[in-house]
Amino acid sequence: MPELPEVEALSAFLAEHLVGRRIERIDPLAVNALKTYDPPVTALAGRTVTAVGRRGKFLVITTAGQGADGDPHPDGDLYLVVHLARAGWLRWQRRLAAEPPHPGKGPLALRVALADPEDPRGAGFDLTEAGTKKGLAVSVVADPAQVPGIARLGPDPLDPGLTLAELRALLAGERRQLKGVLRDQSVLAGIGNAYSDEILHAAKLSPFKPAARLTEAESETLHRAIGETLREAVERSRGLAAGELKAEKKTGLRVHGRAGQPCPICGDTIREVSFADSALQYCPRCQTGGKPLADRRLSRLLK
Repeated sequence: MPELPEVEALSAFLAEHLVGRRIERIDPLAVNALKTYDPPVTALAGRTVTAVGRRGKFLVITTAGQGADGDPHPDGDLYLVVHLARAGWLRWQRRLAAEPPHPGKGPLALRVALADPEDPRGAGFDLTEAGTKKGLAVSVVADPAQVPGIARLGPDPLDPGLTLAELRALLAGERRQLKGVLRDQSVLAGIGNAYSDEILHAAKLSPFKPAARLTEAESETLHRAIGETLREAVERSRGLAAGELKAEKKTGLRVHGRAGQPCPICGDTIREVSFADSALQYCPRCQTGGKPLADRRLSRLLK
């Protein structure tokens, strides 16, 4: 699943390639991905992209239009808001087929074609989603806050305003485990399964530790690990093309997805705890005093 660093890099890539260009047409192919219908997604045709940004894991593309007299469009700006979910991705296309794609059983969910007066096969991008469990979400709104997922977002972890005192206030009274709290988008926006593992490993904290029980020193270490881990990941991704971001994320992770491999810090074996639809990875020596965490699903299989 794309998380804050990948969406940040993706927004920077798209800002470079989209801003100032006019949208020729929108081809929606997967109706289930469309979360808003008024205005329709096709209302973006003819509009010019003026900005690309990120809100948590959401990609926000700002478009402006002109009325018949050349003045700003009476409807104002419209925003194309995309959440890539677990298996969604954006594929940049330097040249698109002149004809719109036909709906089918493939992964293509939506195509955005850009106008190019010199070549009818202009550039654009495809939104795709693999697998049978669909979560890709596309909205067209007059205000990004109209998207429920954005309205619920907590502070951005890379915001300089997220001070140690504010983090402590967010964790105060939290009975949930650190792993779950870090992944909660209403607490901190943009951290998912992979980077929560990376942050907790960097902070040398157990994913099962109750958030409210952190000492002052542990809170300070966690605050530093959040900023450093995410900033390093953003820097590694900076300047990469959209098609290179997935591979960069995988190679940059130290513990997530590396169960059975040696910890890069202490050499102990990275362990895993499995859940119904996800898993976490951690280092026992670095994070849990050398004690493996209980994996309830594995325990049931051994009975």
